[in-house]
Amino acid sequence: MDDLLLADLVGLSHALIVLFIVGGQVVTLLGWCFGWGWTRKFFFRTLHLAAIGFVVLEVWLDIPCPLTVIEADLRGMGHEVSFIGYWLERLIYYQAPGWIFTTFYSLFGGLVFFTFVFYPPKR
Repeated sequence: MDDLLLADLVGLSHALIVLFIVGGQVVTLLGWCFGWGWTRKFFFRTLHLAAIGFVVLEVWLDIPCPLTVIEADLRGMGHEVSFIGYWLERLIYYQAPGWIFTTFYSLFGGLVFFTFVFYPPKR
């Protein structure tokens, strides 16, 4: 399989994980407001908390995201980008000082944890 295609697949997987983390919190908060029972599913909520917990741990320990590293390696030094790769890069990669990402991810992780405690999942 072509490295560029693999890089796009890794990038798409990365985008889906971002969507799960951000979208999962949005639907959990909406579920809390509107009484949607499925937003209290134990597996969903635990997986969601673990996902953002992993991200927060990465930034605190200054560990680069494995998916970002794999995608960059597959694209090579020239960072050859396909049409899909171009839009994925615009969607999920931003240029900013590291402390901004650490602060944002930590606050977002705190919100997810707060929601987990005060709107707990049910088995």
